[in-house]
Amino acid sequence: MTTAKPSLVVVGNGMAGMRTVEELLKLAPDLYDITVFGAEPHGNYNRIMLSPVLAGDKSIDDIMLNPRAWYDEHGITLHAGDPVVQIDRRQRTVHAQSGLAVKYDRLLLATGSTPFIIPVPGHQLPGVIAFRDIQDVDTMLQAARTHRHAVVIGGGLLGLEAANGLMRQGMEVTVVHVTDALMNQQLDKPAAALLKKALEDKGLRFLLNAHTEEIIGPDRVTAVRFKDGSSVPADLVVMTAGVRPNIALAKSAGLHCERAIIVDDTLQTYDPRIYAVGECVQHRKATFGLVAPIWDQARVCGAHLAGAGHRRYVQQATATKLKVTGVDLYSAGDFIGGEDTEDLVVRDPRRGIYKRLVLRGSRLVGAVLYGDVKDGPWYFDLIQSGRDISAFRRELPFGQAMCQHAA
Repeated sequence: MTTAKPSLVVVGNGMAGMRTVEELLKLAPDLYDITVFGAEPHGNYNRIMLSPVLAGDKSIDDIMLNPRAWYDEHGITLHAGDPVVQIDRRQRTVHAQSGLAVKYDRLLLATGSTPFIIPVPGHQLPGVIAFRDIQDVDTMLQAARTHRHAVVIGGGLLGLEAANGLMRQGMEVTVVHVTDALMNQQLDKPAAALLKKALEDKGLRFLLNAHTEEIIGPDRVTAVRFKDGSSVPADLVVMTAGVRPNIALAKSAGLHCERAIIVDDTLQTYDPRIYAVGECVQHRKATFGLVAPIWDQARVCGAHLAGAGHRRYVQQATATKLKVTGVDLYSAGDFIGGEDTEDLVVRDPRRGIYKRLVLRGSRLVGAVLYGDVKDGPWYFDLIQSGRDISAFRRELPFGQAMCQHAA
């Protein structure tokens, strides 16, 4: 007589949850009966590649990671378009929007994050959206066919990728940013200034130090007004002013949350049967938005779910690249530095090249590269490994080839 397998329920069909399931299947393919609930009506796709879809460089099919057939092949039950609305920890049951209830022995929360919509008057007007999923991209592509003026609120990585995509679709795009420098989370000011000029040359407009006061329109957005009284026309407003970890479900189930769901080094929550990964988690005070740390979490969590858990999740430096054709940009680690650091800077304005390397003692701790990014991954390895660079310190700004020669 075969005994029933333990049940693993995964809440969230995005990149973090499915990567964890893939890691689990590598180690213990037959351990669990797996059920996955997702809010969107698709298989799992690469959310990072929505920008190229918007720009017209890729199709939705190109960015699918796990089509529905993959779930069938691995004996996974997928409930797409049916989000979980309640977790009963006492009965160890999840309840979906459709009324479906499924029991679990282990539960994996991968609820991601929700876009932060600035709560100004008019933010609920038609034509005001976030840039988060396939539906948002469809809305933007539709708007680009019938309207002219787009305003993107938020000059970070996602905002610039959205603005570039909308411009490629023929819209006139203004990017609105509250600080005086673009991508201020990832770039220092000289690199941000070079980036702004390159994007202006492509046709984007920028309003920096601009505070949105109101989104105007009788029945659809027609303009955006700012604190100083000025305004710009807008048929479409895309909010990319950050995200918030999506913790409502975990909170209502009584799991310990601060800014996000608290997990330990094994990605376990305060309830030992429940794990969490991705943008919805908080680990040692940090939350996560980039893919590299989330892949690391998936590896560790997958191993623990497989019962092969000896790994611990350790936070690492992260690297950022901008997906805008013709703009080369790379940043990694602590690129701002402090009193105990020194900078090595190379500027070649004519060729549009700027490099800033931040050293602490004889170790590289941060890098910003603009215009010439081919050594980015090598610098990133040096940052992560903490290798002593004394032997080739002078040659460091000129890249790996020169340093190997020197060392």
